[in-house]
Amino acid sequence: MAAHEQFADDLALYALDALDGPQKGVIEEHVKTCAACRRELETLRGDMALLALSASGPHPPQRSRDRLMSAIAADNPAVAPEPAAVSSGGWFGRLGWTAAAAVLIAGALLMNDAKEKNAALQREIAGLQAKTAAQDAELERVRGEFAAFFGPEIQPVTLEVPNGHPQPQGKAIYVQSSGKLLFLASNLPALPDDKAYELWVIPTTGNPLPAGVFRPDNKGSGLVVNPPLSAGVAAKGFAITVEPKEGSPAPTTKPVMVGLVS
Repeated sequence: MAAHEQFADDLALYALDALDGPQKGVIEEHVKTCAACRRELETLRGDMALLALSASGPHPPQRSRDRLMSAIAADNPAVAPEPAAVSSGGWFGRLGWTAAAAVLIAGALLMNDAKEKNAALQREIAGLQAKTAAQDAELERVRGEFAAFFGPEIQPVTLEVPNGHPQPQGKAIYVQSSGKLLFLASNLPALPDDKAYELWVIPTTGNPLPAGVFRPDNKGSGLVVNPPLSAGVAAKGFAITVEPKEGSPAPTTKPVMVGLVS
């Protein structure tokens, strides 16, 4: 009887994993051979799990030790269960203050961990929303940049290499009323590091106007979008020359491509 009473107290600590050394080994050996203690251990673990997961401050019943002693009496009728002692500590008194505190701490840690994970998830959602908003804004900006090149006023002009060498090509799309210009090139030869291609607007009167400096990528493609041109300039054609990488105010070499407005 005294041994079972000791196990009744130690089982609660074992359920909390608060035992170590020889005490833990004694309990583990005992529950292998005692069906009543195994049932009580399972019940204790269930009670503690409910307590740890509850956010409203549970009030578990004072029945753990009584259940164990009743089970022992049922297995051995000669042993009568002793009456439950009145304890001001209730269920927490049976566990002992150390074990009870461990249960409460475990519940607090679970709640705190859930709050931290929720806060992290909220931050991740906010970051994704901000990224999506930025991508939407960039898409609208690009749409605005290219919207002018699909109207009835556009003047598409294809630029080709003089003397019948058609491999490199360029296409300019010009809107005279607004000065909007889109230029795309392909198959352009690579240039030295200190050189670049420069696009020129050839007006109906006056000197060529610089319309952007660019270097082709590794596939020979180049792009100029909306260089700073004045609105209303009448163009009779476009040209490409090779200039210093920072550009020139006027052409310094013969054009490598020329296109006239039809």
